[in-house]
Parts: sequence; C-alpha cells; structure tokens
Amino acid sequence: MTNTELAGRNPLKVFATTGDGIRVDRRMGLVISRAGLGKTALLVQIALDSIINGRQVLHVSINQPLDKVRVWYDDILKDVVGSDAAAIMEQVNRNRLIMTFNEAGFTRPKLEERLNDLVYQNIFRPAVVVVDGFIFDESCRDLVSDLRELAGAMDLNIWFTAVSHREDERKSAVGVPAPCHEVDDLFDTVLLIEPDGDGSELSLNAIKDSTNSVVPGKVMKLDPATYLVKS
Repeated sequence: MTNTELAGRNPLKVFATTGDGIRVDRRMGLVISRAGLGKTALLVQIALDSIINGRQVLHVSINQPLDKVRVWYDDILKDVVGSDAAAIMEQVNRNRLIMTFNEAGFTRPKLEERLNDLVYQNIFRPAVVVVDGFIFDESCRDLVSDLRELAGAMDLNIWFTAVSHREDERKSAVGVPAPCHEVDDLFDTVLLIEPDGDGSELSLNAIKDSTNSVVPGKVMKLDPATYLVKS
C-alpha cells in the first residue's frame, strides 16, 4: 500500500487542513474521554497520519515507558495495513521520536530545550507533538497556556489526551467536560470519545474546532475492538 493510498483512506485527514485545503500548521488539540475508550490509540492515529503525509512527529509520553508506546504504534499499524506494516514502520521509525517525562519534569522550558537541541543540531524537526498522560487539574492552566505559546512560536500542532470521569458532570459552555472545562479556551480543536447507547460502537465528536477543519458537532465512529476511526 502506498503512502498516497494510506493517507487517502484515513478519516483523520480532515484535521490536517482547513475546509479550503490549507494545511493547519499551528493547533492545540485535545482528545478527551473516560478511561479505556481509545484516547491513546486515536493520538497514535493522528501521529501516523502526520508521518504518512511527510511530517515528523514527537511523541511525548508522561509516566509511561518507551516500549509501551512502541507497542501502540505496532498494533495500530498492523490493524490498518496488515502485512504491509513492517515496510511502513521503517518510515515511522525515521520520522517519529519518543520522549518520556515524569509528571513533575514536564514543563515548557524542558520541552523547549529538548526541541531546540533537536532542531539546532539538525537531528529532528517535528511539525507535530502528541502528549499522552498529561494531568489536567486546577493548577495546569499556566503550563497549558505556555505550551500554546510554544506551538505558535515553533509552528507546531500539539495534541493532548485527557481523562474525564462519569461522576463529574461539569462542562464548559461549548460542552468540554471536566477536568478541561476551564481551559477549553486554550484549545483550537477538542474531540470527545463516547460510547454509543449499547456500547457496540464509539462516537468521536468534534465538540470544538476553530481551525475550519470540521464543523463542530461532526461525529465519526471508532471500532470498539481496535479503536480505529471508521471512514
């Protein structure tokens, strides 16, 4: 399977450009759901779509080991392309870099320092950063705001995951659930994963998008077995 074929069949390609076909070079994105509904899998699919389209991706994993992150990429690729996974994985390994942080060590200065080292030494120049495991709480606003500023300064797409909880019914005015309801203004795109009525499918709802990629309210479906976005 060629890159063109793979990119063309990926439903997440809608988030790469505006409705006018202009590539989105700066974005703060958020994928939010309750635990176990496929946030990390969706983040990996976003990363893979970027790589297939010629962009380098930095995967930031907070409090998770490198091997666990690599397994996510291996499994998603096998589900998407089957026997072609090994050949495509070579491209993924060249254009994806995984960094691990502990929770206390993840700050804008430390991330920016590592990014600058990579870029200035011509080692790696990511256009997309995905951050998995960030803890959203009452004290996170300043850091998220700093990272939004970093995305603008370095022309980055930065995507985060966040865990919501069934018992916490707080929401922002546009429907972003806690714990991100008070920082939703810092995100350009917010995607919410929810189970359908009987749990046989998962819905991916774009509850906010100011990049003109999709109309807020657009719903896609996720396969509950593989967490792949369906066409």
